Amino acid sequence: MMKLLIRSKNDGILIPVAQYPLYSACAVLYNGAMVPYYLDESNDWATDVNSIREATEKAKAEGSNVRAIVVINPGNPTGNTLSLTNQTEIVKYAEKEGLVILADEVYQENVYRDGVEWYSFKKVVKDAGADVQVASMHSASKGYYGECGKRAGYLEMYNFDPDVKACVVKLASVALCSNVSGQVLMWMIMNPPKEGDASYELFAKERDATTSSYKRRARLLVDGLRKIDSVTCNDIGGALYAFPTLKLSEV
Repeated sequence: MMKLLIRSKNDGILIPVAQYPLYSACAVLYNGAMVPYYLDESNDWATDVNSIREATEKAKAEGSNVRAIVVINPGNPTGNTLSLTNQTEIVKYAEKEGLVILADEVYQENVYRDGVEWYSFKKVVKDAGADVQVASMHSASKGYYGECGKRAGYLEMYNFDPDVKACVVKLASVALCSNVSGQVLMWMIMNPPKEGDASYELFAKERDATTSSYKRRARLLVDGLRKIDSVTCNDIGGALYAFPTLKLSEV
């Protein structure tokens, strides 16, 4: 997707900090510019739209053509899950600035905090009636499946022109495809057993056991980090990661 968006070295992609380095590496690989915006640690690593606005204006002043924004939700490596209000703010800003939203949503099943619900950016855009293009990504190797040897995933393009979709399909078609078992697993993820199916009871039991284990271990990890002198850490609200802060003495 970035390969299509970046057409010159002046094209910039808004990328969160902290972030999984894949996106900054892709921006550099395709001779574009990473435009960093900073997540708010004091607010559970929320995405501050003011930070996005400041980063965009700074990049534009330096001659960059900001074309898209990467949002990782749930967060990697921050472990946060964005609120619906936060997501709506991002969508409205993307619409105002004409930005494509690149939504990394591979940890969408891994949400641990009570009372927190995950929403796809596609749903937020549809419910808001916003004229925003969204490219959503999911993977078989993440979530509660954790099948890291099965390298398969999907990209869904919403609100894109059919000709753009055709270009993406053409680019994907000339590349190596996922292995057969990975493709089969991805199909199963998109079509899980439903209530009434013979396999549903066992599927639900294994799913709930895995997600409960992730939640328990997330709590154990954060509690352990907080017992270390000079280390602070927000709760892990989603994904698989803790992102602690280490305060060093000046001496």
